[in-house]
Amino acid sequence: MNKPLRHVSLVLAVLFLLLFGSSTYFQAIRTHELSADSRNARAIYNEYGRARGPIVVDGEAVASSTQVNDNYGYQRSYDPARTYSSVTGYYSVVYGFSGIEAAMQKELSGDADALFYQRVRDLISGRPARGATVELTIDPAMQKAAVDSLDGRKGAVVALDPETGAVLALVSSPTFNPNDLAGHDTTKVAENWKRLQEDPDRPLRNRAISGNLYPAGSTFKLLVAASALQDGGYTKDSVVPGPGSYRLPNSNSTMTNFSGGDRTACGPNNESSLQAAMQQSCNTSFAMLGVKLGEDKLAATLKDYGFGQEQYIPMKVAPSHIATDMDDAQLAMTSIGQYETRVTPMQMAMVAASFANDGVVMEPQVVKGVRTSSLTQVSTMTPKRMSQPLSASNAAQMREMMQATVEDGTGGAARIDGLEVGGKTGTAEWERGKKAHSWFVGYASDGEKKVAIAVIVEEGGYGSRVAAPIARDVMKARYER
Repeated sequence: MNKPLRHVSLVLAVLFLLLFGSSTYFQAIRTHELSADSRNARAIYNEYGRARGPIVVDGEAVASSTQVNDNYGYQRSYDPARTYSSVTGYYSVVYGFSGIEAAMQKELSGDADALFYQRVRDLISGRPARGATVELTIDPAMQKAAVDSLDGRKGAVVALDPETGAVLALVSSPTFNPNDLAGHDTTKVAENWKRLQEDPDRPLRNRAISGNLYPAGSTFKLLVAASALQDGGYTKDSVVPGPGSYRLPNSNSTMTNFSGGDRTACGPNNESSLQAAMQQSCNTSFAMLGVKLGEDKLAATLKDYGFGQEQYIPMKVAPSHIATDMDDAQLAMTSIGQYETRVTPMQMAMVAASFANDGVVMEPQVVKGVRTSSLTQVSTMTPKRMSQPLSASNAAQMREMMQATVEDGTGGAARIDGLEVGGKTGTAEWERGKKAHSWFVGYASDGEKKVAIAVIVEEGGYGSRVAAPIARDVMKARYER
């Protein structure tokens, strides 16, 4: 072979290797990245050209897909849309997924490994591919009661079954209509997205599990009390100090016993039982108790409850947290739910659930089960124990203190005739010049069924006046079916 032909052969070989290498790179190595690229129209049409599985609550589909005559093939729709948007999220041809639509994407689309044999059967039989049905643990009566009671106010409600961890209600308010983002008119969808993004009330933020975490206010006193019972050698009848004011250690700042600068002491001689301090929500009692316990004991209790840890229900839950390496003044403020204490309503519902479940914390779960399109059960919820921060006897003491708070304390508005109800109100200061957030954290039981709840209303003021009645209405719905 002469020299020019050798050069041509070499160039052709190099070009062939480059072509082979680039094809391998894009078709094998980057295949998943390219398939997921939002600009890949073919992937989008393929995704929407399959019947996506429904999301079901108590036997009724709250998200479903209907065949339509356009490039996408199927239209996703939600009904009742606003009631369940905090759980379902949205499924959009422009903006992707959120909520259960994102967390259970593989099951709903039919791509999950567990659905392999169904895909094979569909291929052999010639049936169109279909996604799986995702059944939720949500109690429809409680979910509706939560939406109705919040009535559009900014806030959230989370209700759990203490014994299983099943999420019975999960509402972030104000809600939104996921149908506004699920349409196939991309121009209209973009307009709706812009409107939702610019809404100062932030309806797309899931306040129940993420978004901006909240100061816990006086509901945090439940955790201080739990730590005192379990690790500090206290009982509900232990005497604790409760002066009308408390000068914070190594500080010029003074804490008053009640909001508004009220310096009324708790009990005669500036002291009371731990239970009485809980009933009256005495700031100085719990601030001094927290300092006496110390940061290490309190932090150990919080860790058992899941503070500082990521959780998935299967949607991601933002970790709740307190400050670290605090001085005694900061620890005192933390012990009444202020300073850098930040929590989700989900976390505080877990706290309440532990007291109703003999001190055991169950992992929250919102998916009850997954079924194929032929109704074959693929998976079902199994209760999962997370930890036990309290002994059963100490959990019983917490229930007694919480019941007393509802029967003859700040939580009276949560009382429900015929049920055992316990709880703790909170009024959480968060910004100077702004109205405090309103909290209620508690539980109810009829001896058989139990429910734990956390309610927050942003800038709602006193928890006893705003959050407690909402909690009552939502818990009551559990027992009226």
